[in-house]
Amino acid sequence: MNSAALSMLWTAAVETLTMVGAATVLAVLGGLPLGILLAATAPGGILEKPWLNRILGTVVNLGRSIPFIILMVAIIPFTRSIVGTSIGTTAAIIPLTVAAIPFMARLVEGSLREVDPGVVEAAHSMGAAPGEIIWKVLLPEALPGLVLAITVTAVNLVGYSAMAGAIGGGGLGDLAIRYGYQRFRGDVMLQTIVILVLLVQGMQMLGDKIANRLYHRN
Repeated sequence: MNSAALSMLWTAAVETLTMVGAATVLAVLGGLPLGILLAATAPGGILEKPWLNRILGTVVNLGRSIPFIILMVAIIPFTRSIVGTSIGTTAAIIPLTVAAIPFMARLVEGSLREVDPGVVEAAHSMGAAPGEIIWKVLLPEALPGLVLAITVTAVNLVGYSAMAGAIGGGGLGDLAIRYGYQRFRGDVMLQTIVILVLLVQGMQMLGDKIANRLYHRN
C-alpha cells in the first residue's frame, strides 16, 4: 500500500470517528432526557402521564421508522440552515444525530424499566421526590445498561456514517464508494471494510468491558 492510499484511509477514518463521536455525544444529550421522560411518564412510572407518554412515544416511533438514507436527504434544508452546507463531515453529523436520538431514547427507556421496582418503591416510601428518584436511584441502578445503550448507538452510527458517504458525507463510506466502487478498486473496498469491522469490534469490546465493571460494582 502506497503513502497516498494510507493517507486517504487515515483521513477517512478520522472523518468517520469525528462524525460518530460528535453524533454519539449529541444523541446522548438528546436521547437521555427523552428516554427518562418516556420511562417516567409511562403507566406505573414515577411521573405517570399516559397522554404525554403517548405523544413522546409517537414522535420517537416516527423518528425511528424513517430509513436513514431517506432522512438524510429529507432534512437537507435543516442541515444547511445549521451548518451552511449539506456535504461533508460536519454536515453529516446533523442527520446522524437526528437519527440516533430516538434510537437512544428507546434504549434508555428500556434500561430504566429494567431497574428493580422494589428499589424505586423503597426510595419513594422514604419521601424521595421524583427528581431525586431519577438521579439518585434510577440512573445509578441502570448505569451498566445505559453504557451498553450508548455502545449500541455508537456502533449503529458507524453503519449510518458509512451510508452518509453515499451522498457526500465523507468518511470511510465515501472512500469506499468513490474509490472502491466507482473506480473498481477492490483493495480499497476491502481495506475500508476491515477498518469498519475493527472500529465496531473495538467500540463493542470497550462498552462491554465498562458495563461489566459497573455490573460487578453494583
